[in-house]
Amino acid sequence: MKKPKWVVEKEQARKAATAETVWLFGLHAVRDALMNPNRQKLRLIVTRNARDKLAEAIEFSGIEPEMADPRKFTAPIDAGSVHQGAALEVKPLDWGGLAENCIGRENPRVILLDRVTDPHNVGAILRSAEVLGACAVIGTRHHSAPETGALAKTASGALERQPYLRMRNLADTIVELQNMGFLVLGLDGEAEVTIESALSDGRDRPVALVLGAEGPGLRQKTKETVDQLVKIDAAGGFGSLNVSNAAAIALYASRP
Repeated sequence: MKKPKWVVEKEQARKAATAETVWLFGLHAVRDALMNPNRQKLRLIVTRNARDKLAEAIEFSGIEPEMADPRKFTAPIDAGSVHQGAALEVKPLDWGGLAENCIGRENPRVILLDRVTDPHNVGAILRSAEVLGACAVIGTRHHSAPETGALAKTASGALERQPYLRMRNLADTIVELQNMGFLVLGLDGEAEVTIESALSDGRDRPVALVLGAEGPGLRQKTKETVDQLVKIDAAGGFGSLNVSNAAAIALYASRP
C-alpha cells in the first residue's frame, strides 16, 4: 500500500532534521560539548554512572538528561561505539569564515587537509592542532571527514575548541591564504626540501601546512597551488607516517 503524501513528507522532514544534528558520545567529548556555550545541545542520554561523572557539566549546560539502562543504551548511535554511558545530540558548530579564524594572531599556523576522510585521523589532527597552537584545521565540504561522534571522541574535546572549517574548494582556499600573507607548504615525501629548510628565513610569517590522504597524498592541483613542497626529515628510508602523526610533527617543526 502506497503511503499518503503527508506521511512521506513527514518522514522526509524527520530525516532532514536528523541529518542536521550530530550524536557525540564518550565522557570526554560529551563533557566538553556540555561545557561549550557555543554548542547548541538538544538531547542528552546517560546512564546513572555517567550522569554522576558528568554532574558538573550537566548542571552548567542546564540540559535535562534522559536516563538509560547501561544494558540497553537507547541513543541512536552505532552499536559498536564506545559511548561510556553518555551520548549528546547537538547541532554542528559554526566557526565562521577563513579570515576571522586565520588573521589576527601572531605567527598563525594552519593545517589544511586534502581529501582526508578518516574521522579518526581528523580527530587526532584536531587534538594535535589544539595542543600545538594552530588557529584552524581546514578540510573541504566534500571528500573530507564531517563532524561525527567518532571524530569528536578521537579529538577528546578538541572539537569544541579547535576551529574545524570545511571550505568549498581547497585550491581556492590556498590562494586566499596566500593573499593573506601565508606561506603555504605542501607535505610530499618526494620533496627535496625539509620543513625546517623551507622556514629557515620565514618562521615569523603565517604558515599553512597541507597534508594529503594516506596513499594518494596531495592531488596534482594542490601541488601546483602551494608555494613549496616540503618533507619531514626522516632518519631512514623505512615506510611513511600516518597523516595525523605527520600533521603533529609538521606543526611542531614549523613553530615560530
